[in-house]
Amino acid sequence: MPNGNSVNGARRLPQLRKKAYERELKRLQGELVAMQQWVIENGERVCLIFEGRDAAGKGSAIKRITQYLNPRHTRIAALPTPTEREKTQWYFQRYVEHLPAAGEIVIFDRSWYNRAGVERVMGYCTEKQYHRFLRQAPDFERMLVDDDIRLIKYWFSVSDDEQEARFRSRAEDPMRRWKLSPMDVESISRWGGLFQSEGRYVCRHGSSRSPVDHRGE
Repeated sequence: MPNGNSVNGARRLPQLRKKAYERELKRLQGELVAMQQWVIENGERVCLIFEGRDAAGKGSAIKRITQYLNPRHTRIAALPTPTEREKTQWYFQRYVEHLPAAGEIVIFDRSWYNRAGVERVMGYCTEKQYHRFLRQAPDFERMLVDDDIRLIKYWFSVSDDEQEARFRSRAEDPMRRWKLSPMDVESISRWGGLFQSEGRYVCRHGSSRSPVDHRGE
């Protein structure tokens, strides 16, 4: 990949050769293990949010991050479709119970930002609910940060052609077909609006205390 290119505004890093990639991956995973020990010893609370396009690499990145971490102090929160009861609750309520306690790292594989993108574009929430989310999300995150939770957000993007190729690969692979849902297919035609409403919102609400990192392929 040429250096300096981008996908939908995300940084696009030069591609590493396999041996260099594996060497750098091992080094970074070692740093993650050391970082987790620091989190445990100091009672820190770390919350990572992974958002972005379908098939952009969120799951693979989470797998690499957690590969050598102590599972007793690391959790992945990938929440299913809300139940009928959860639909009547305060929107952020079902996410609160998954927030980290002292010494924990919690990774949200998609998060409350679903409301700013998938839910709105696919018609799963009303305009009133959407605008309420826009008002409340900054305050909700400010409360987390003010309570000394380390909140870091990652946005993953991928080109249209690459996403289509990955979807096709999933559809043809019986071991990974479960990753492809009807909503994934429908989202392709609506992604322009989805990126506008969710991606830019996530990016716009980063700060020095709640940074956003953009990753593109």
